[in-house]
Amino acid sequence: MTTPPSFNVLGIGLSAIDIPMALMVIDQWIAHREQRYVCVLNVHCLVESRRNPPLRQIYNGAGLRTPDGMPLVWLAHWHKQPTVSRVYGPDLMLALCGVPGYRHFLYGGSEIALNALAANLERQFPGFNLVGKFSPPFRNLTSSEDEQTIALINNSQADIVWIGLGTPRQDFWIRDHRAQLNVPVLIGVGAAFDFLSGHKPQAPHWMQRHGFEWLFRLLSEPRRLWRRYLIDNPLFLLMALAQMLHLRRYEIEQAIENKHDTIESLESAGNL
Repeated sequence: MTTPPSFNVLGIGLSAIDIPMALMVIDQWIAHREQRYVCVLNVHCLVESRRNPPLRQIYNGAGLRTPDGMPLVWLAHWHKQPTVSRVYGPDLMLALCGVPGYRHFLYGGSEIALNALAANLERQFPGFNLVGKFSPPFRNLTSSEDEQTIALINNSQADIVWIGLGTPRQDFWIRDHRAQLNVPVLIGVGAAFDFLSGHKPQAPHWMQRHGFEWLFRLLSEPRRLWRRYLIDNPLFLLMALAQMLHLRRYEIEQAIENKHDTIESLESAGNL
């Protein structure tokens, strides 16, 4: 099995990958029925993980921890990983939905957004195989409802379950459900459901490429996102700079719950 190298940013071992490599690794998991999960990580996720040690362990327990934001790609290049490029949640989702043969399940979002997302994917990819979808209520599910949802997903025989609940809710959902799901791959993609359904606008590609997507999203949703971009982004820069200058050391912490994870794979992350 292919195990990409990784690099340490604030105690998270980010996978040194691009989208083609992510597709290759995920295809291997599906072919071998490996039960893994993917965390699509940006600056906000890494800052949140410093405040929340269990979240940090969830991220480091993932089979892939993709660099979703351009600052993480730039850090990868600083760490002499020149082939790393942005693995943006919506782009990863589109790339995998375009691969023939995979069975997909969509979990999250409102009923309206979920139906729009399904319709858009089916229109864009004629071979797209949607085997189920579920829009959870805006509350915790009862034990009975949770069991029914697990049965719904398992009975669908999905290869990939896409979870669009936002960070950190989707990450804790993965942690709490992955042992009960007979699904090779779980992928938390945050706002990708909203973007690909057309319910929220995406930044122009030039803004994405040059690291200005945060500004577009801040201007689009200032009341909801001001703290993330005006507080967390500068905080990330300070912490990352301290790590790069060896003024602060961030150890990779992980609860090793996945039998496929090894000490060697953790040590390969190193330190910036």
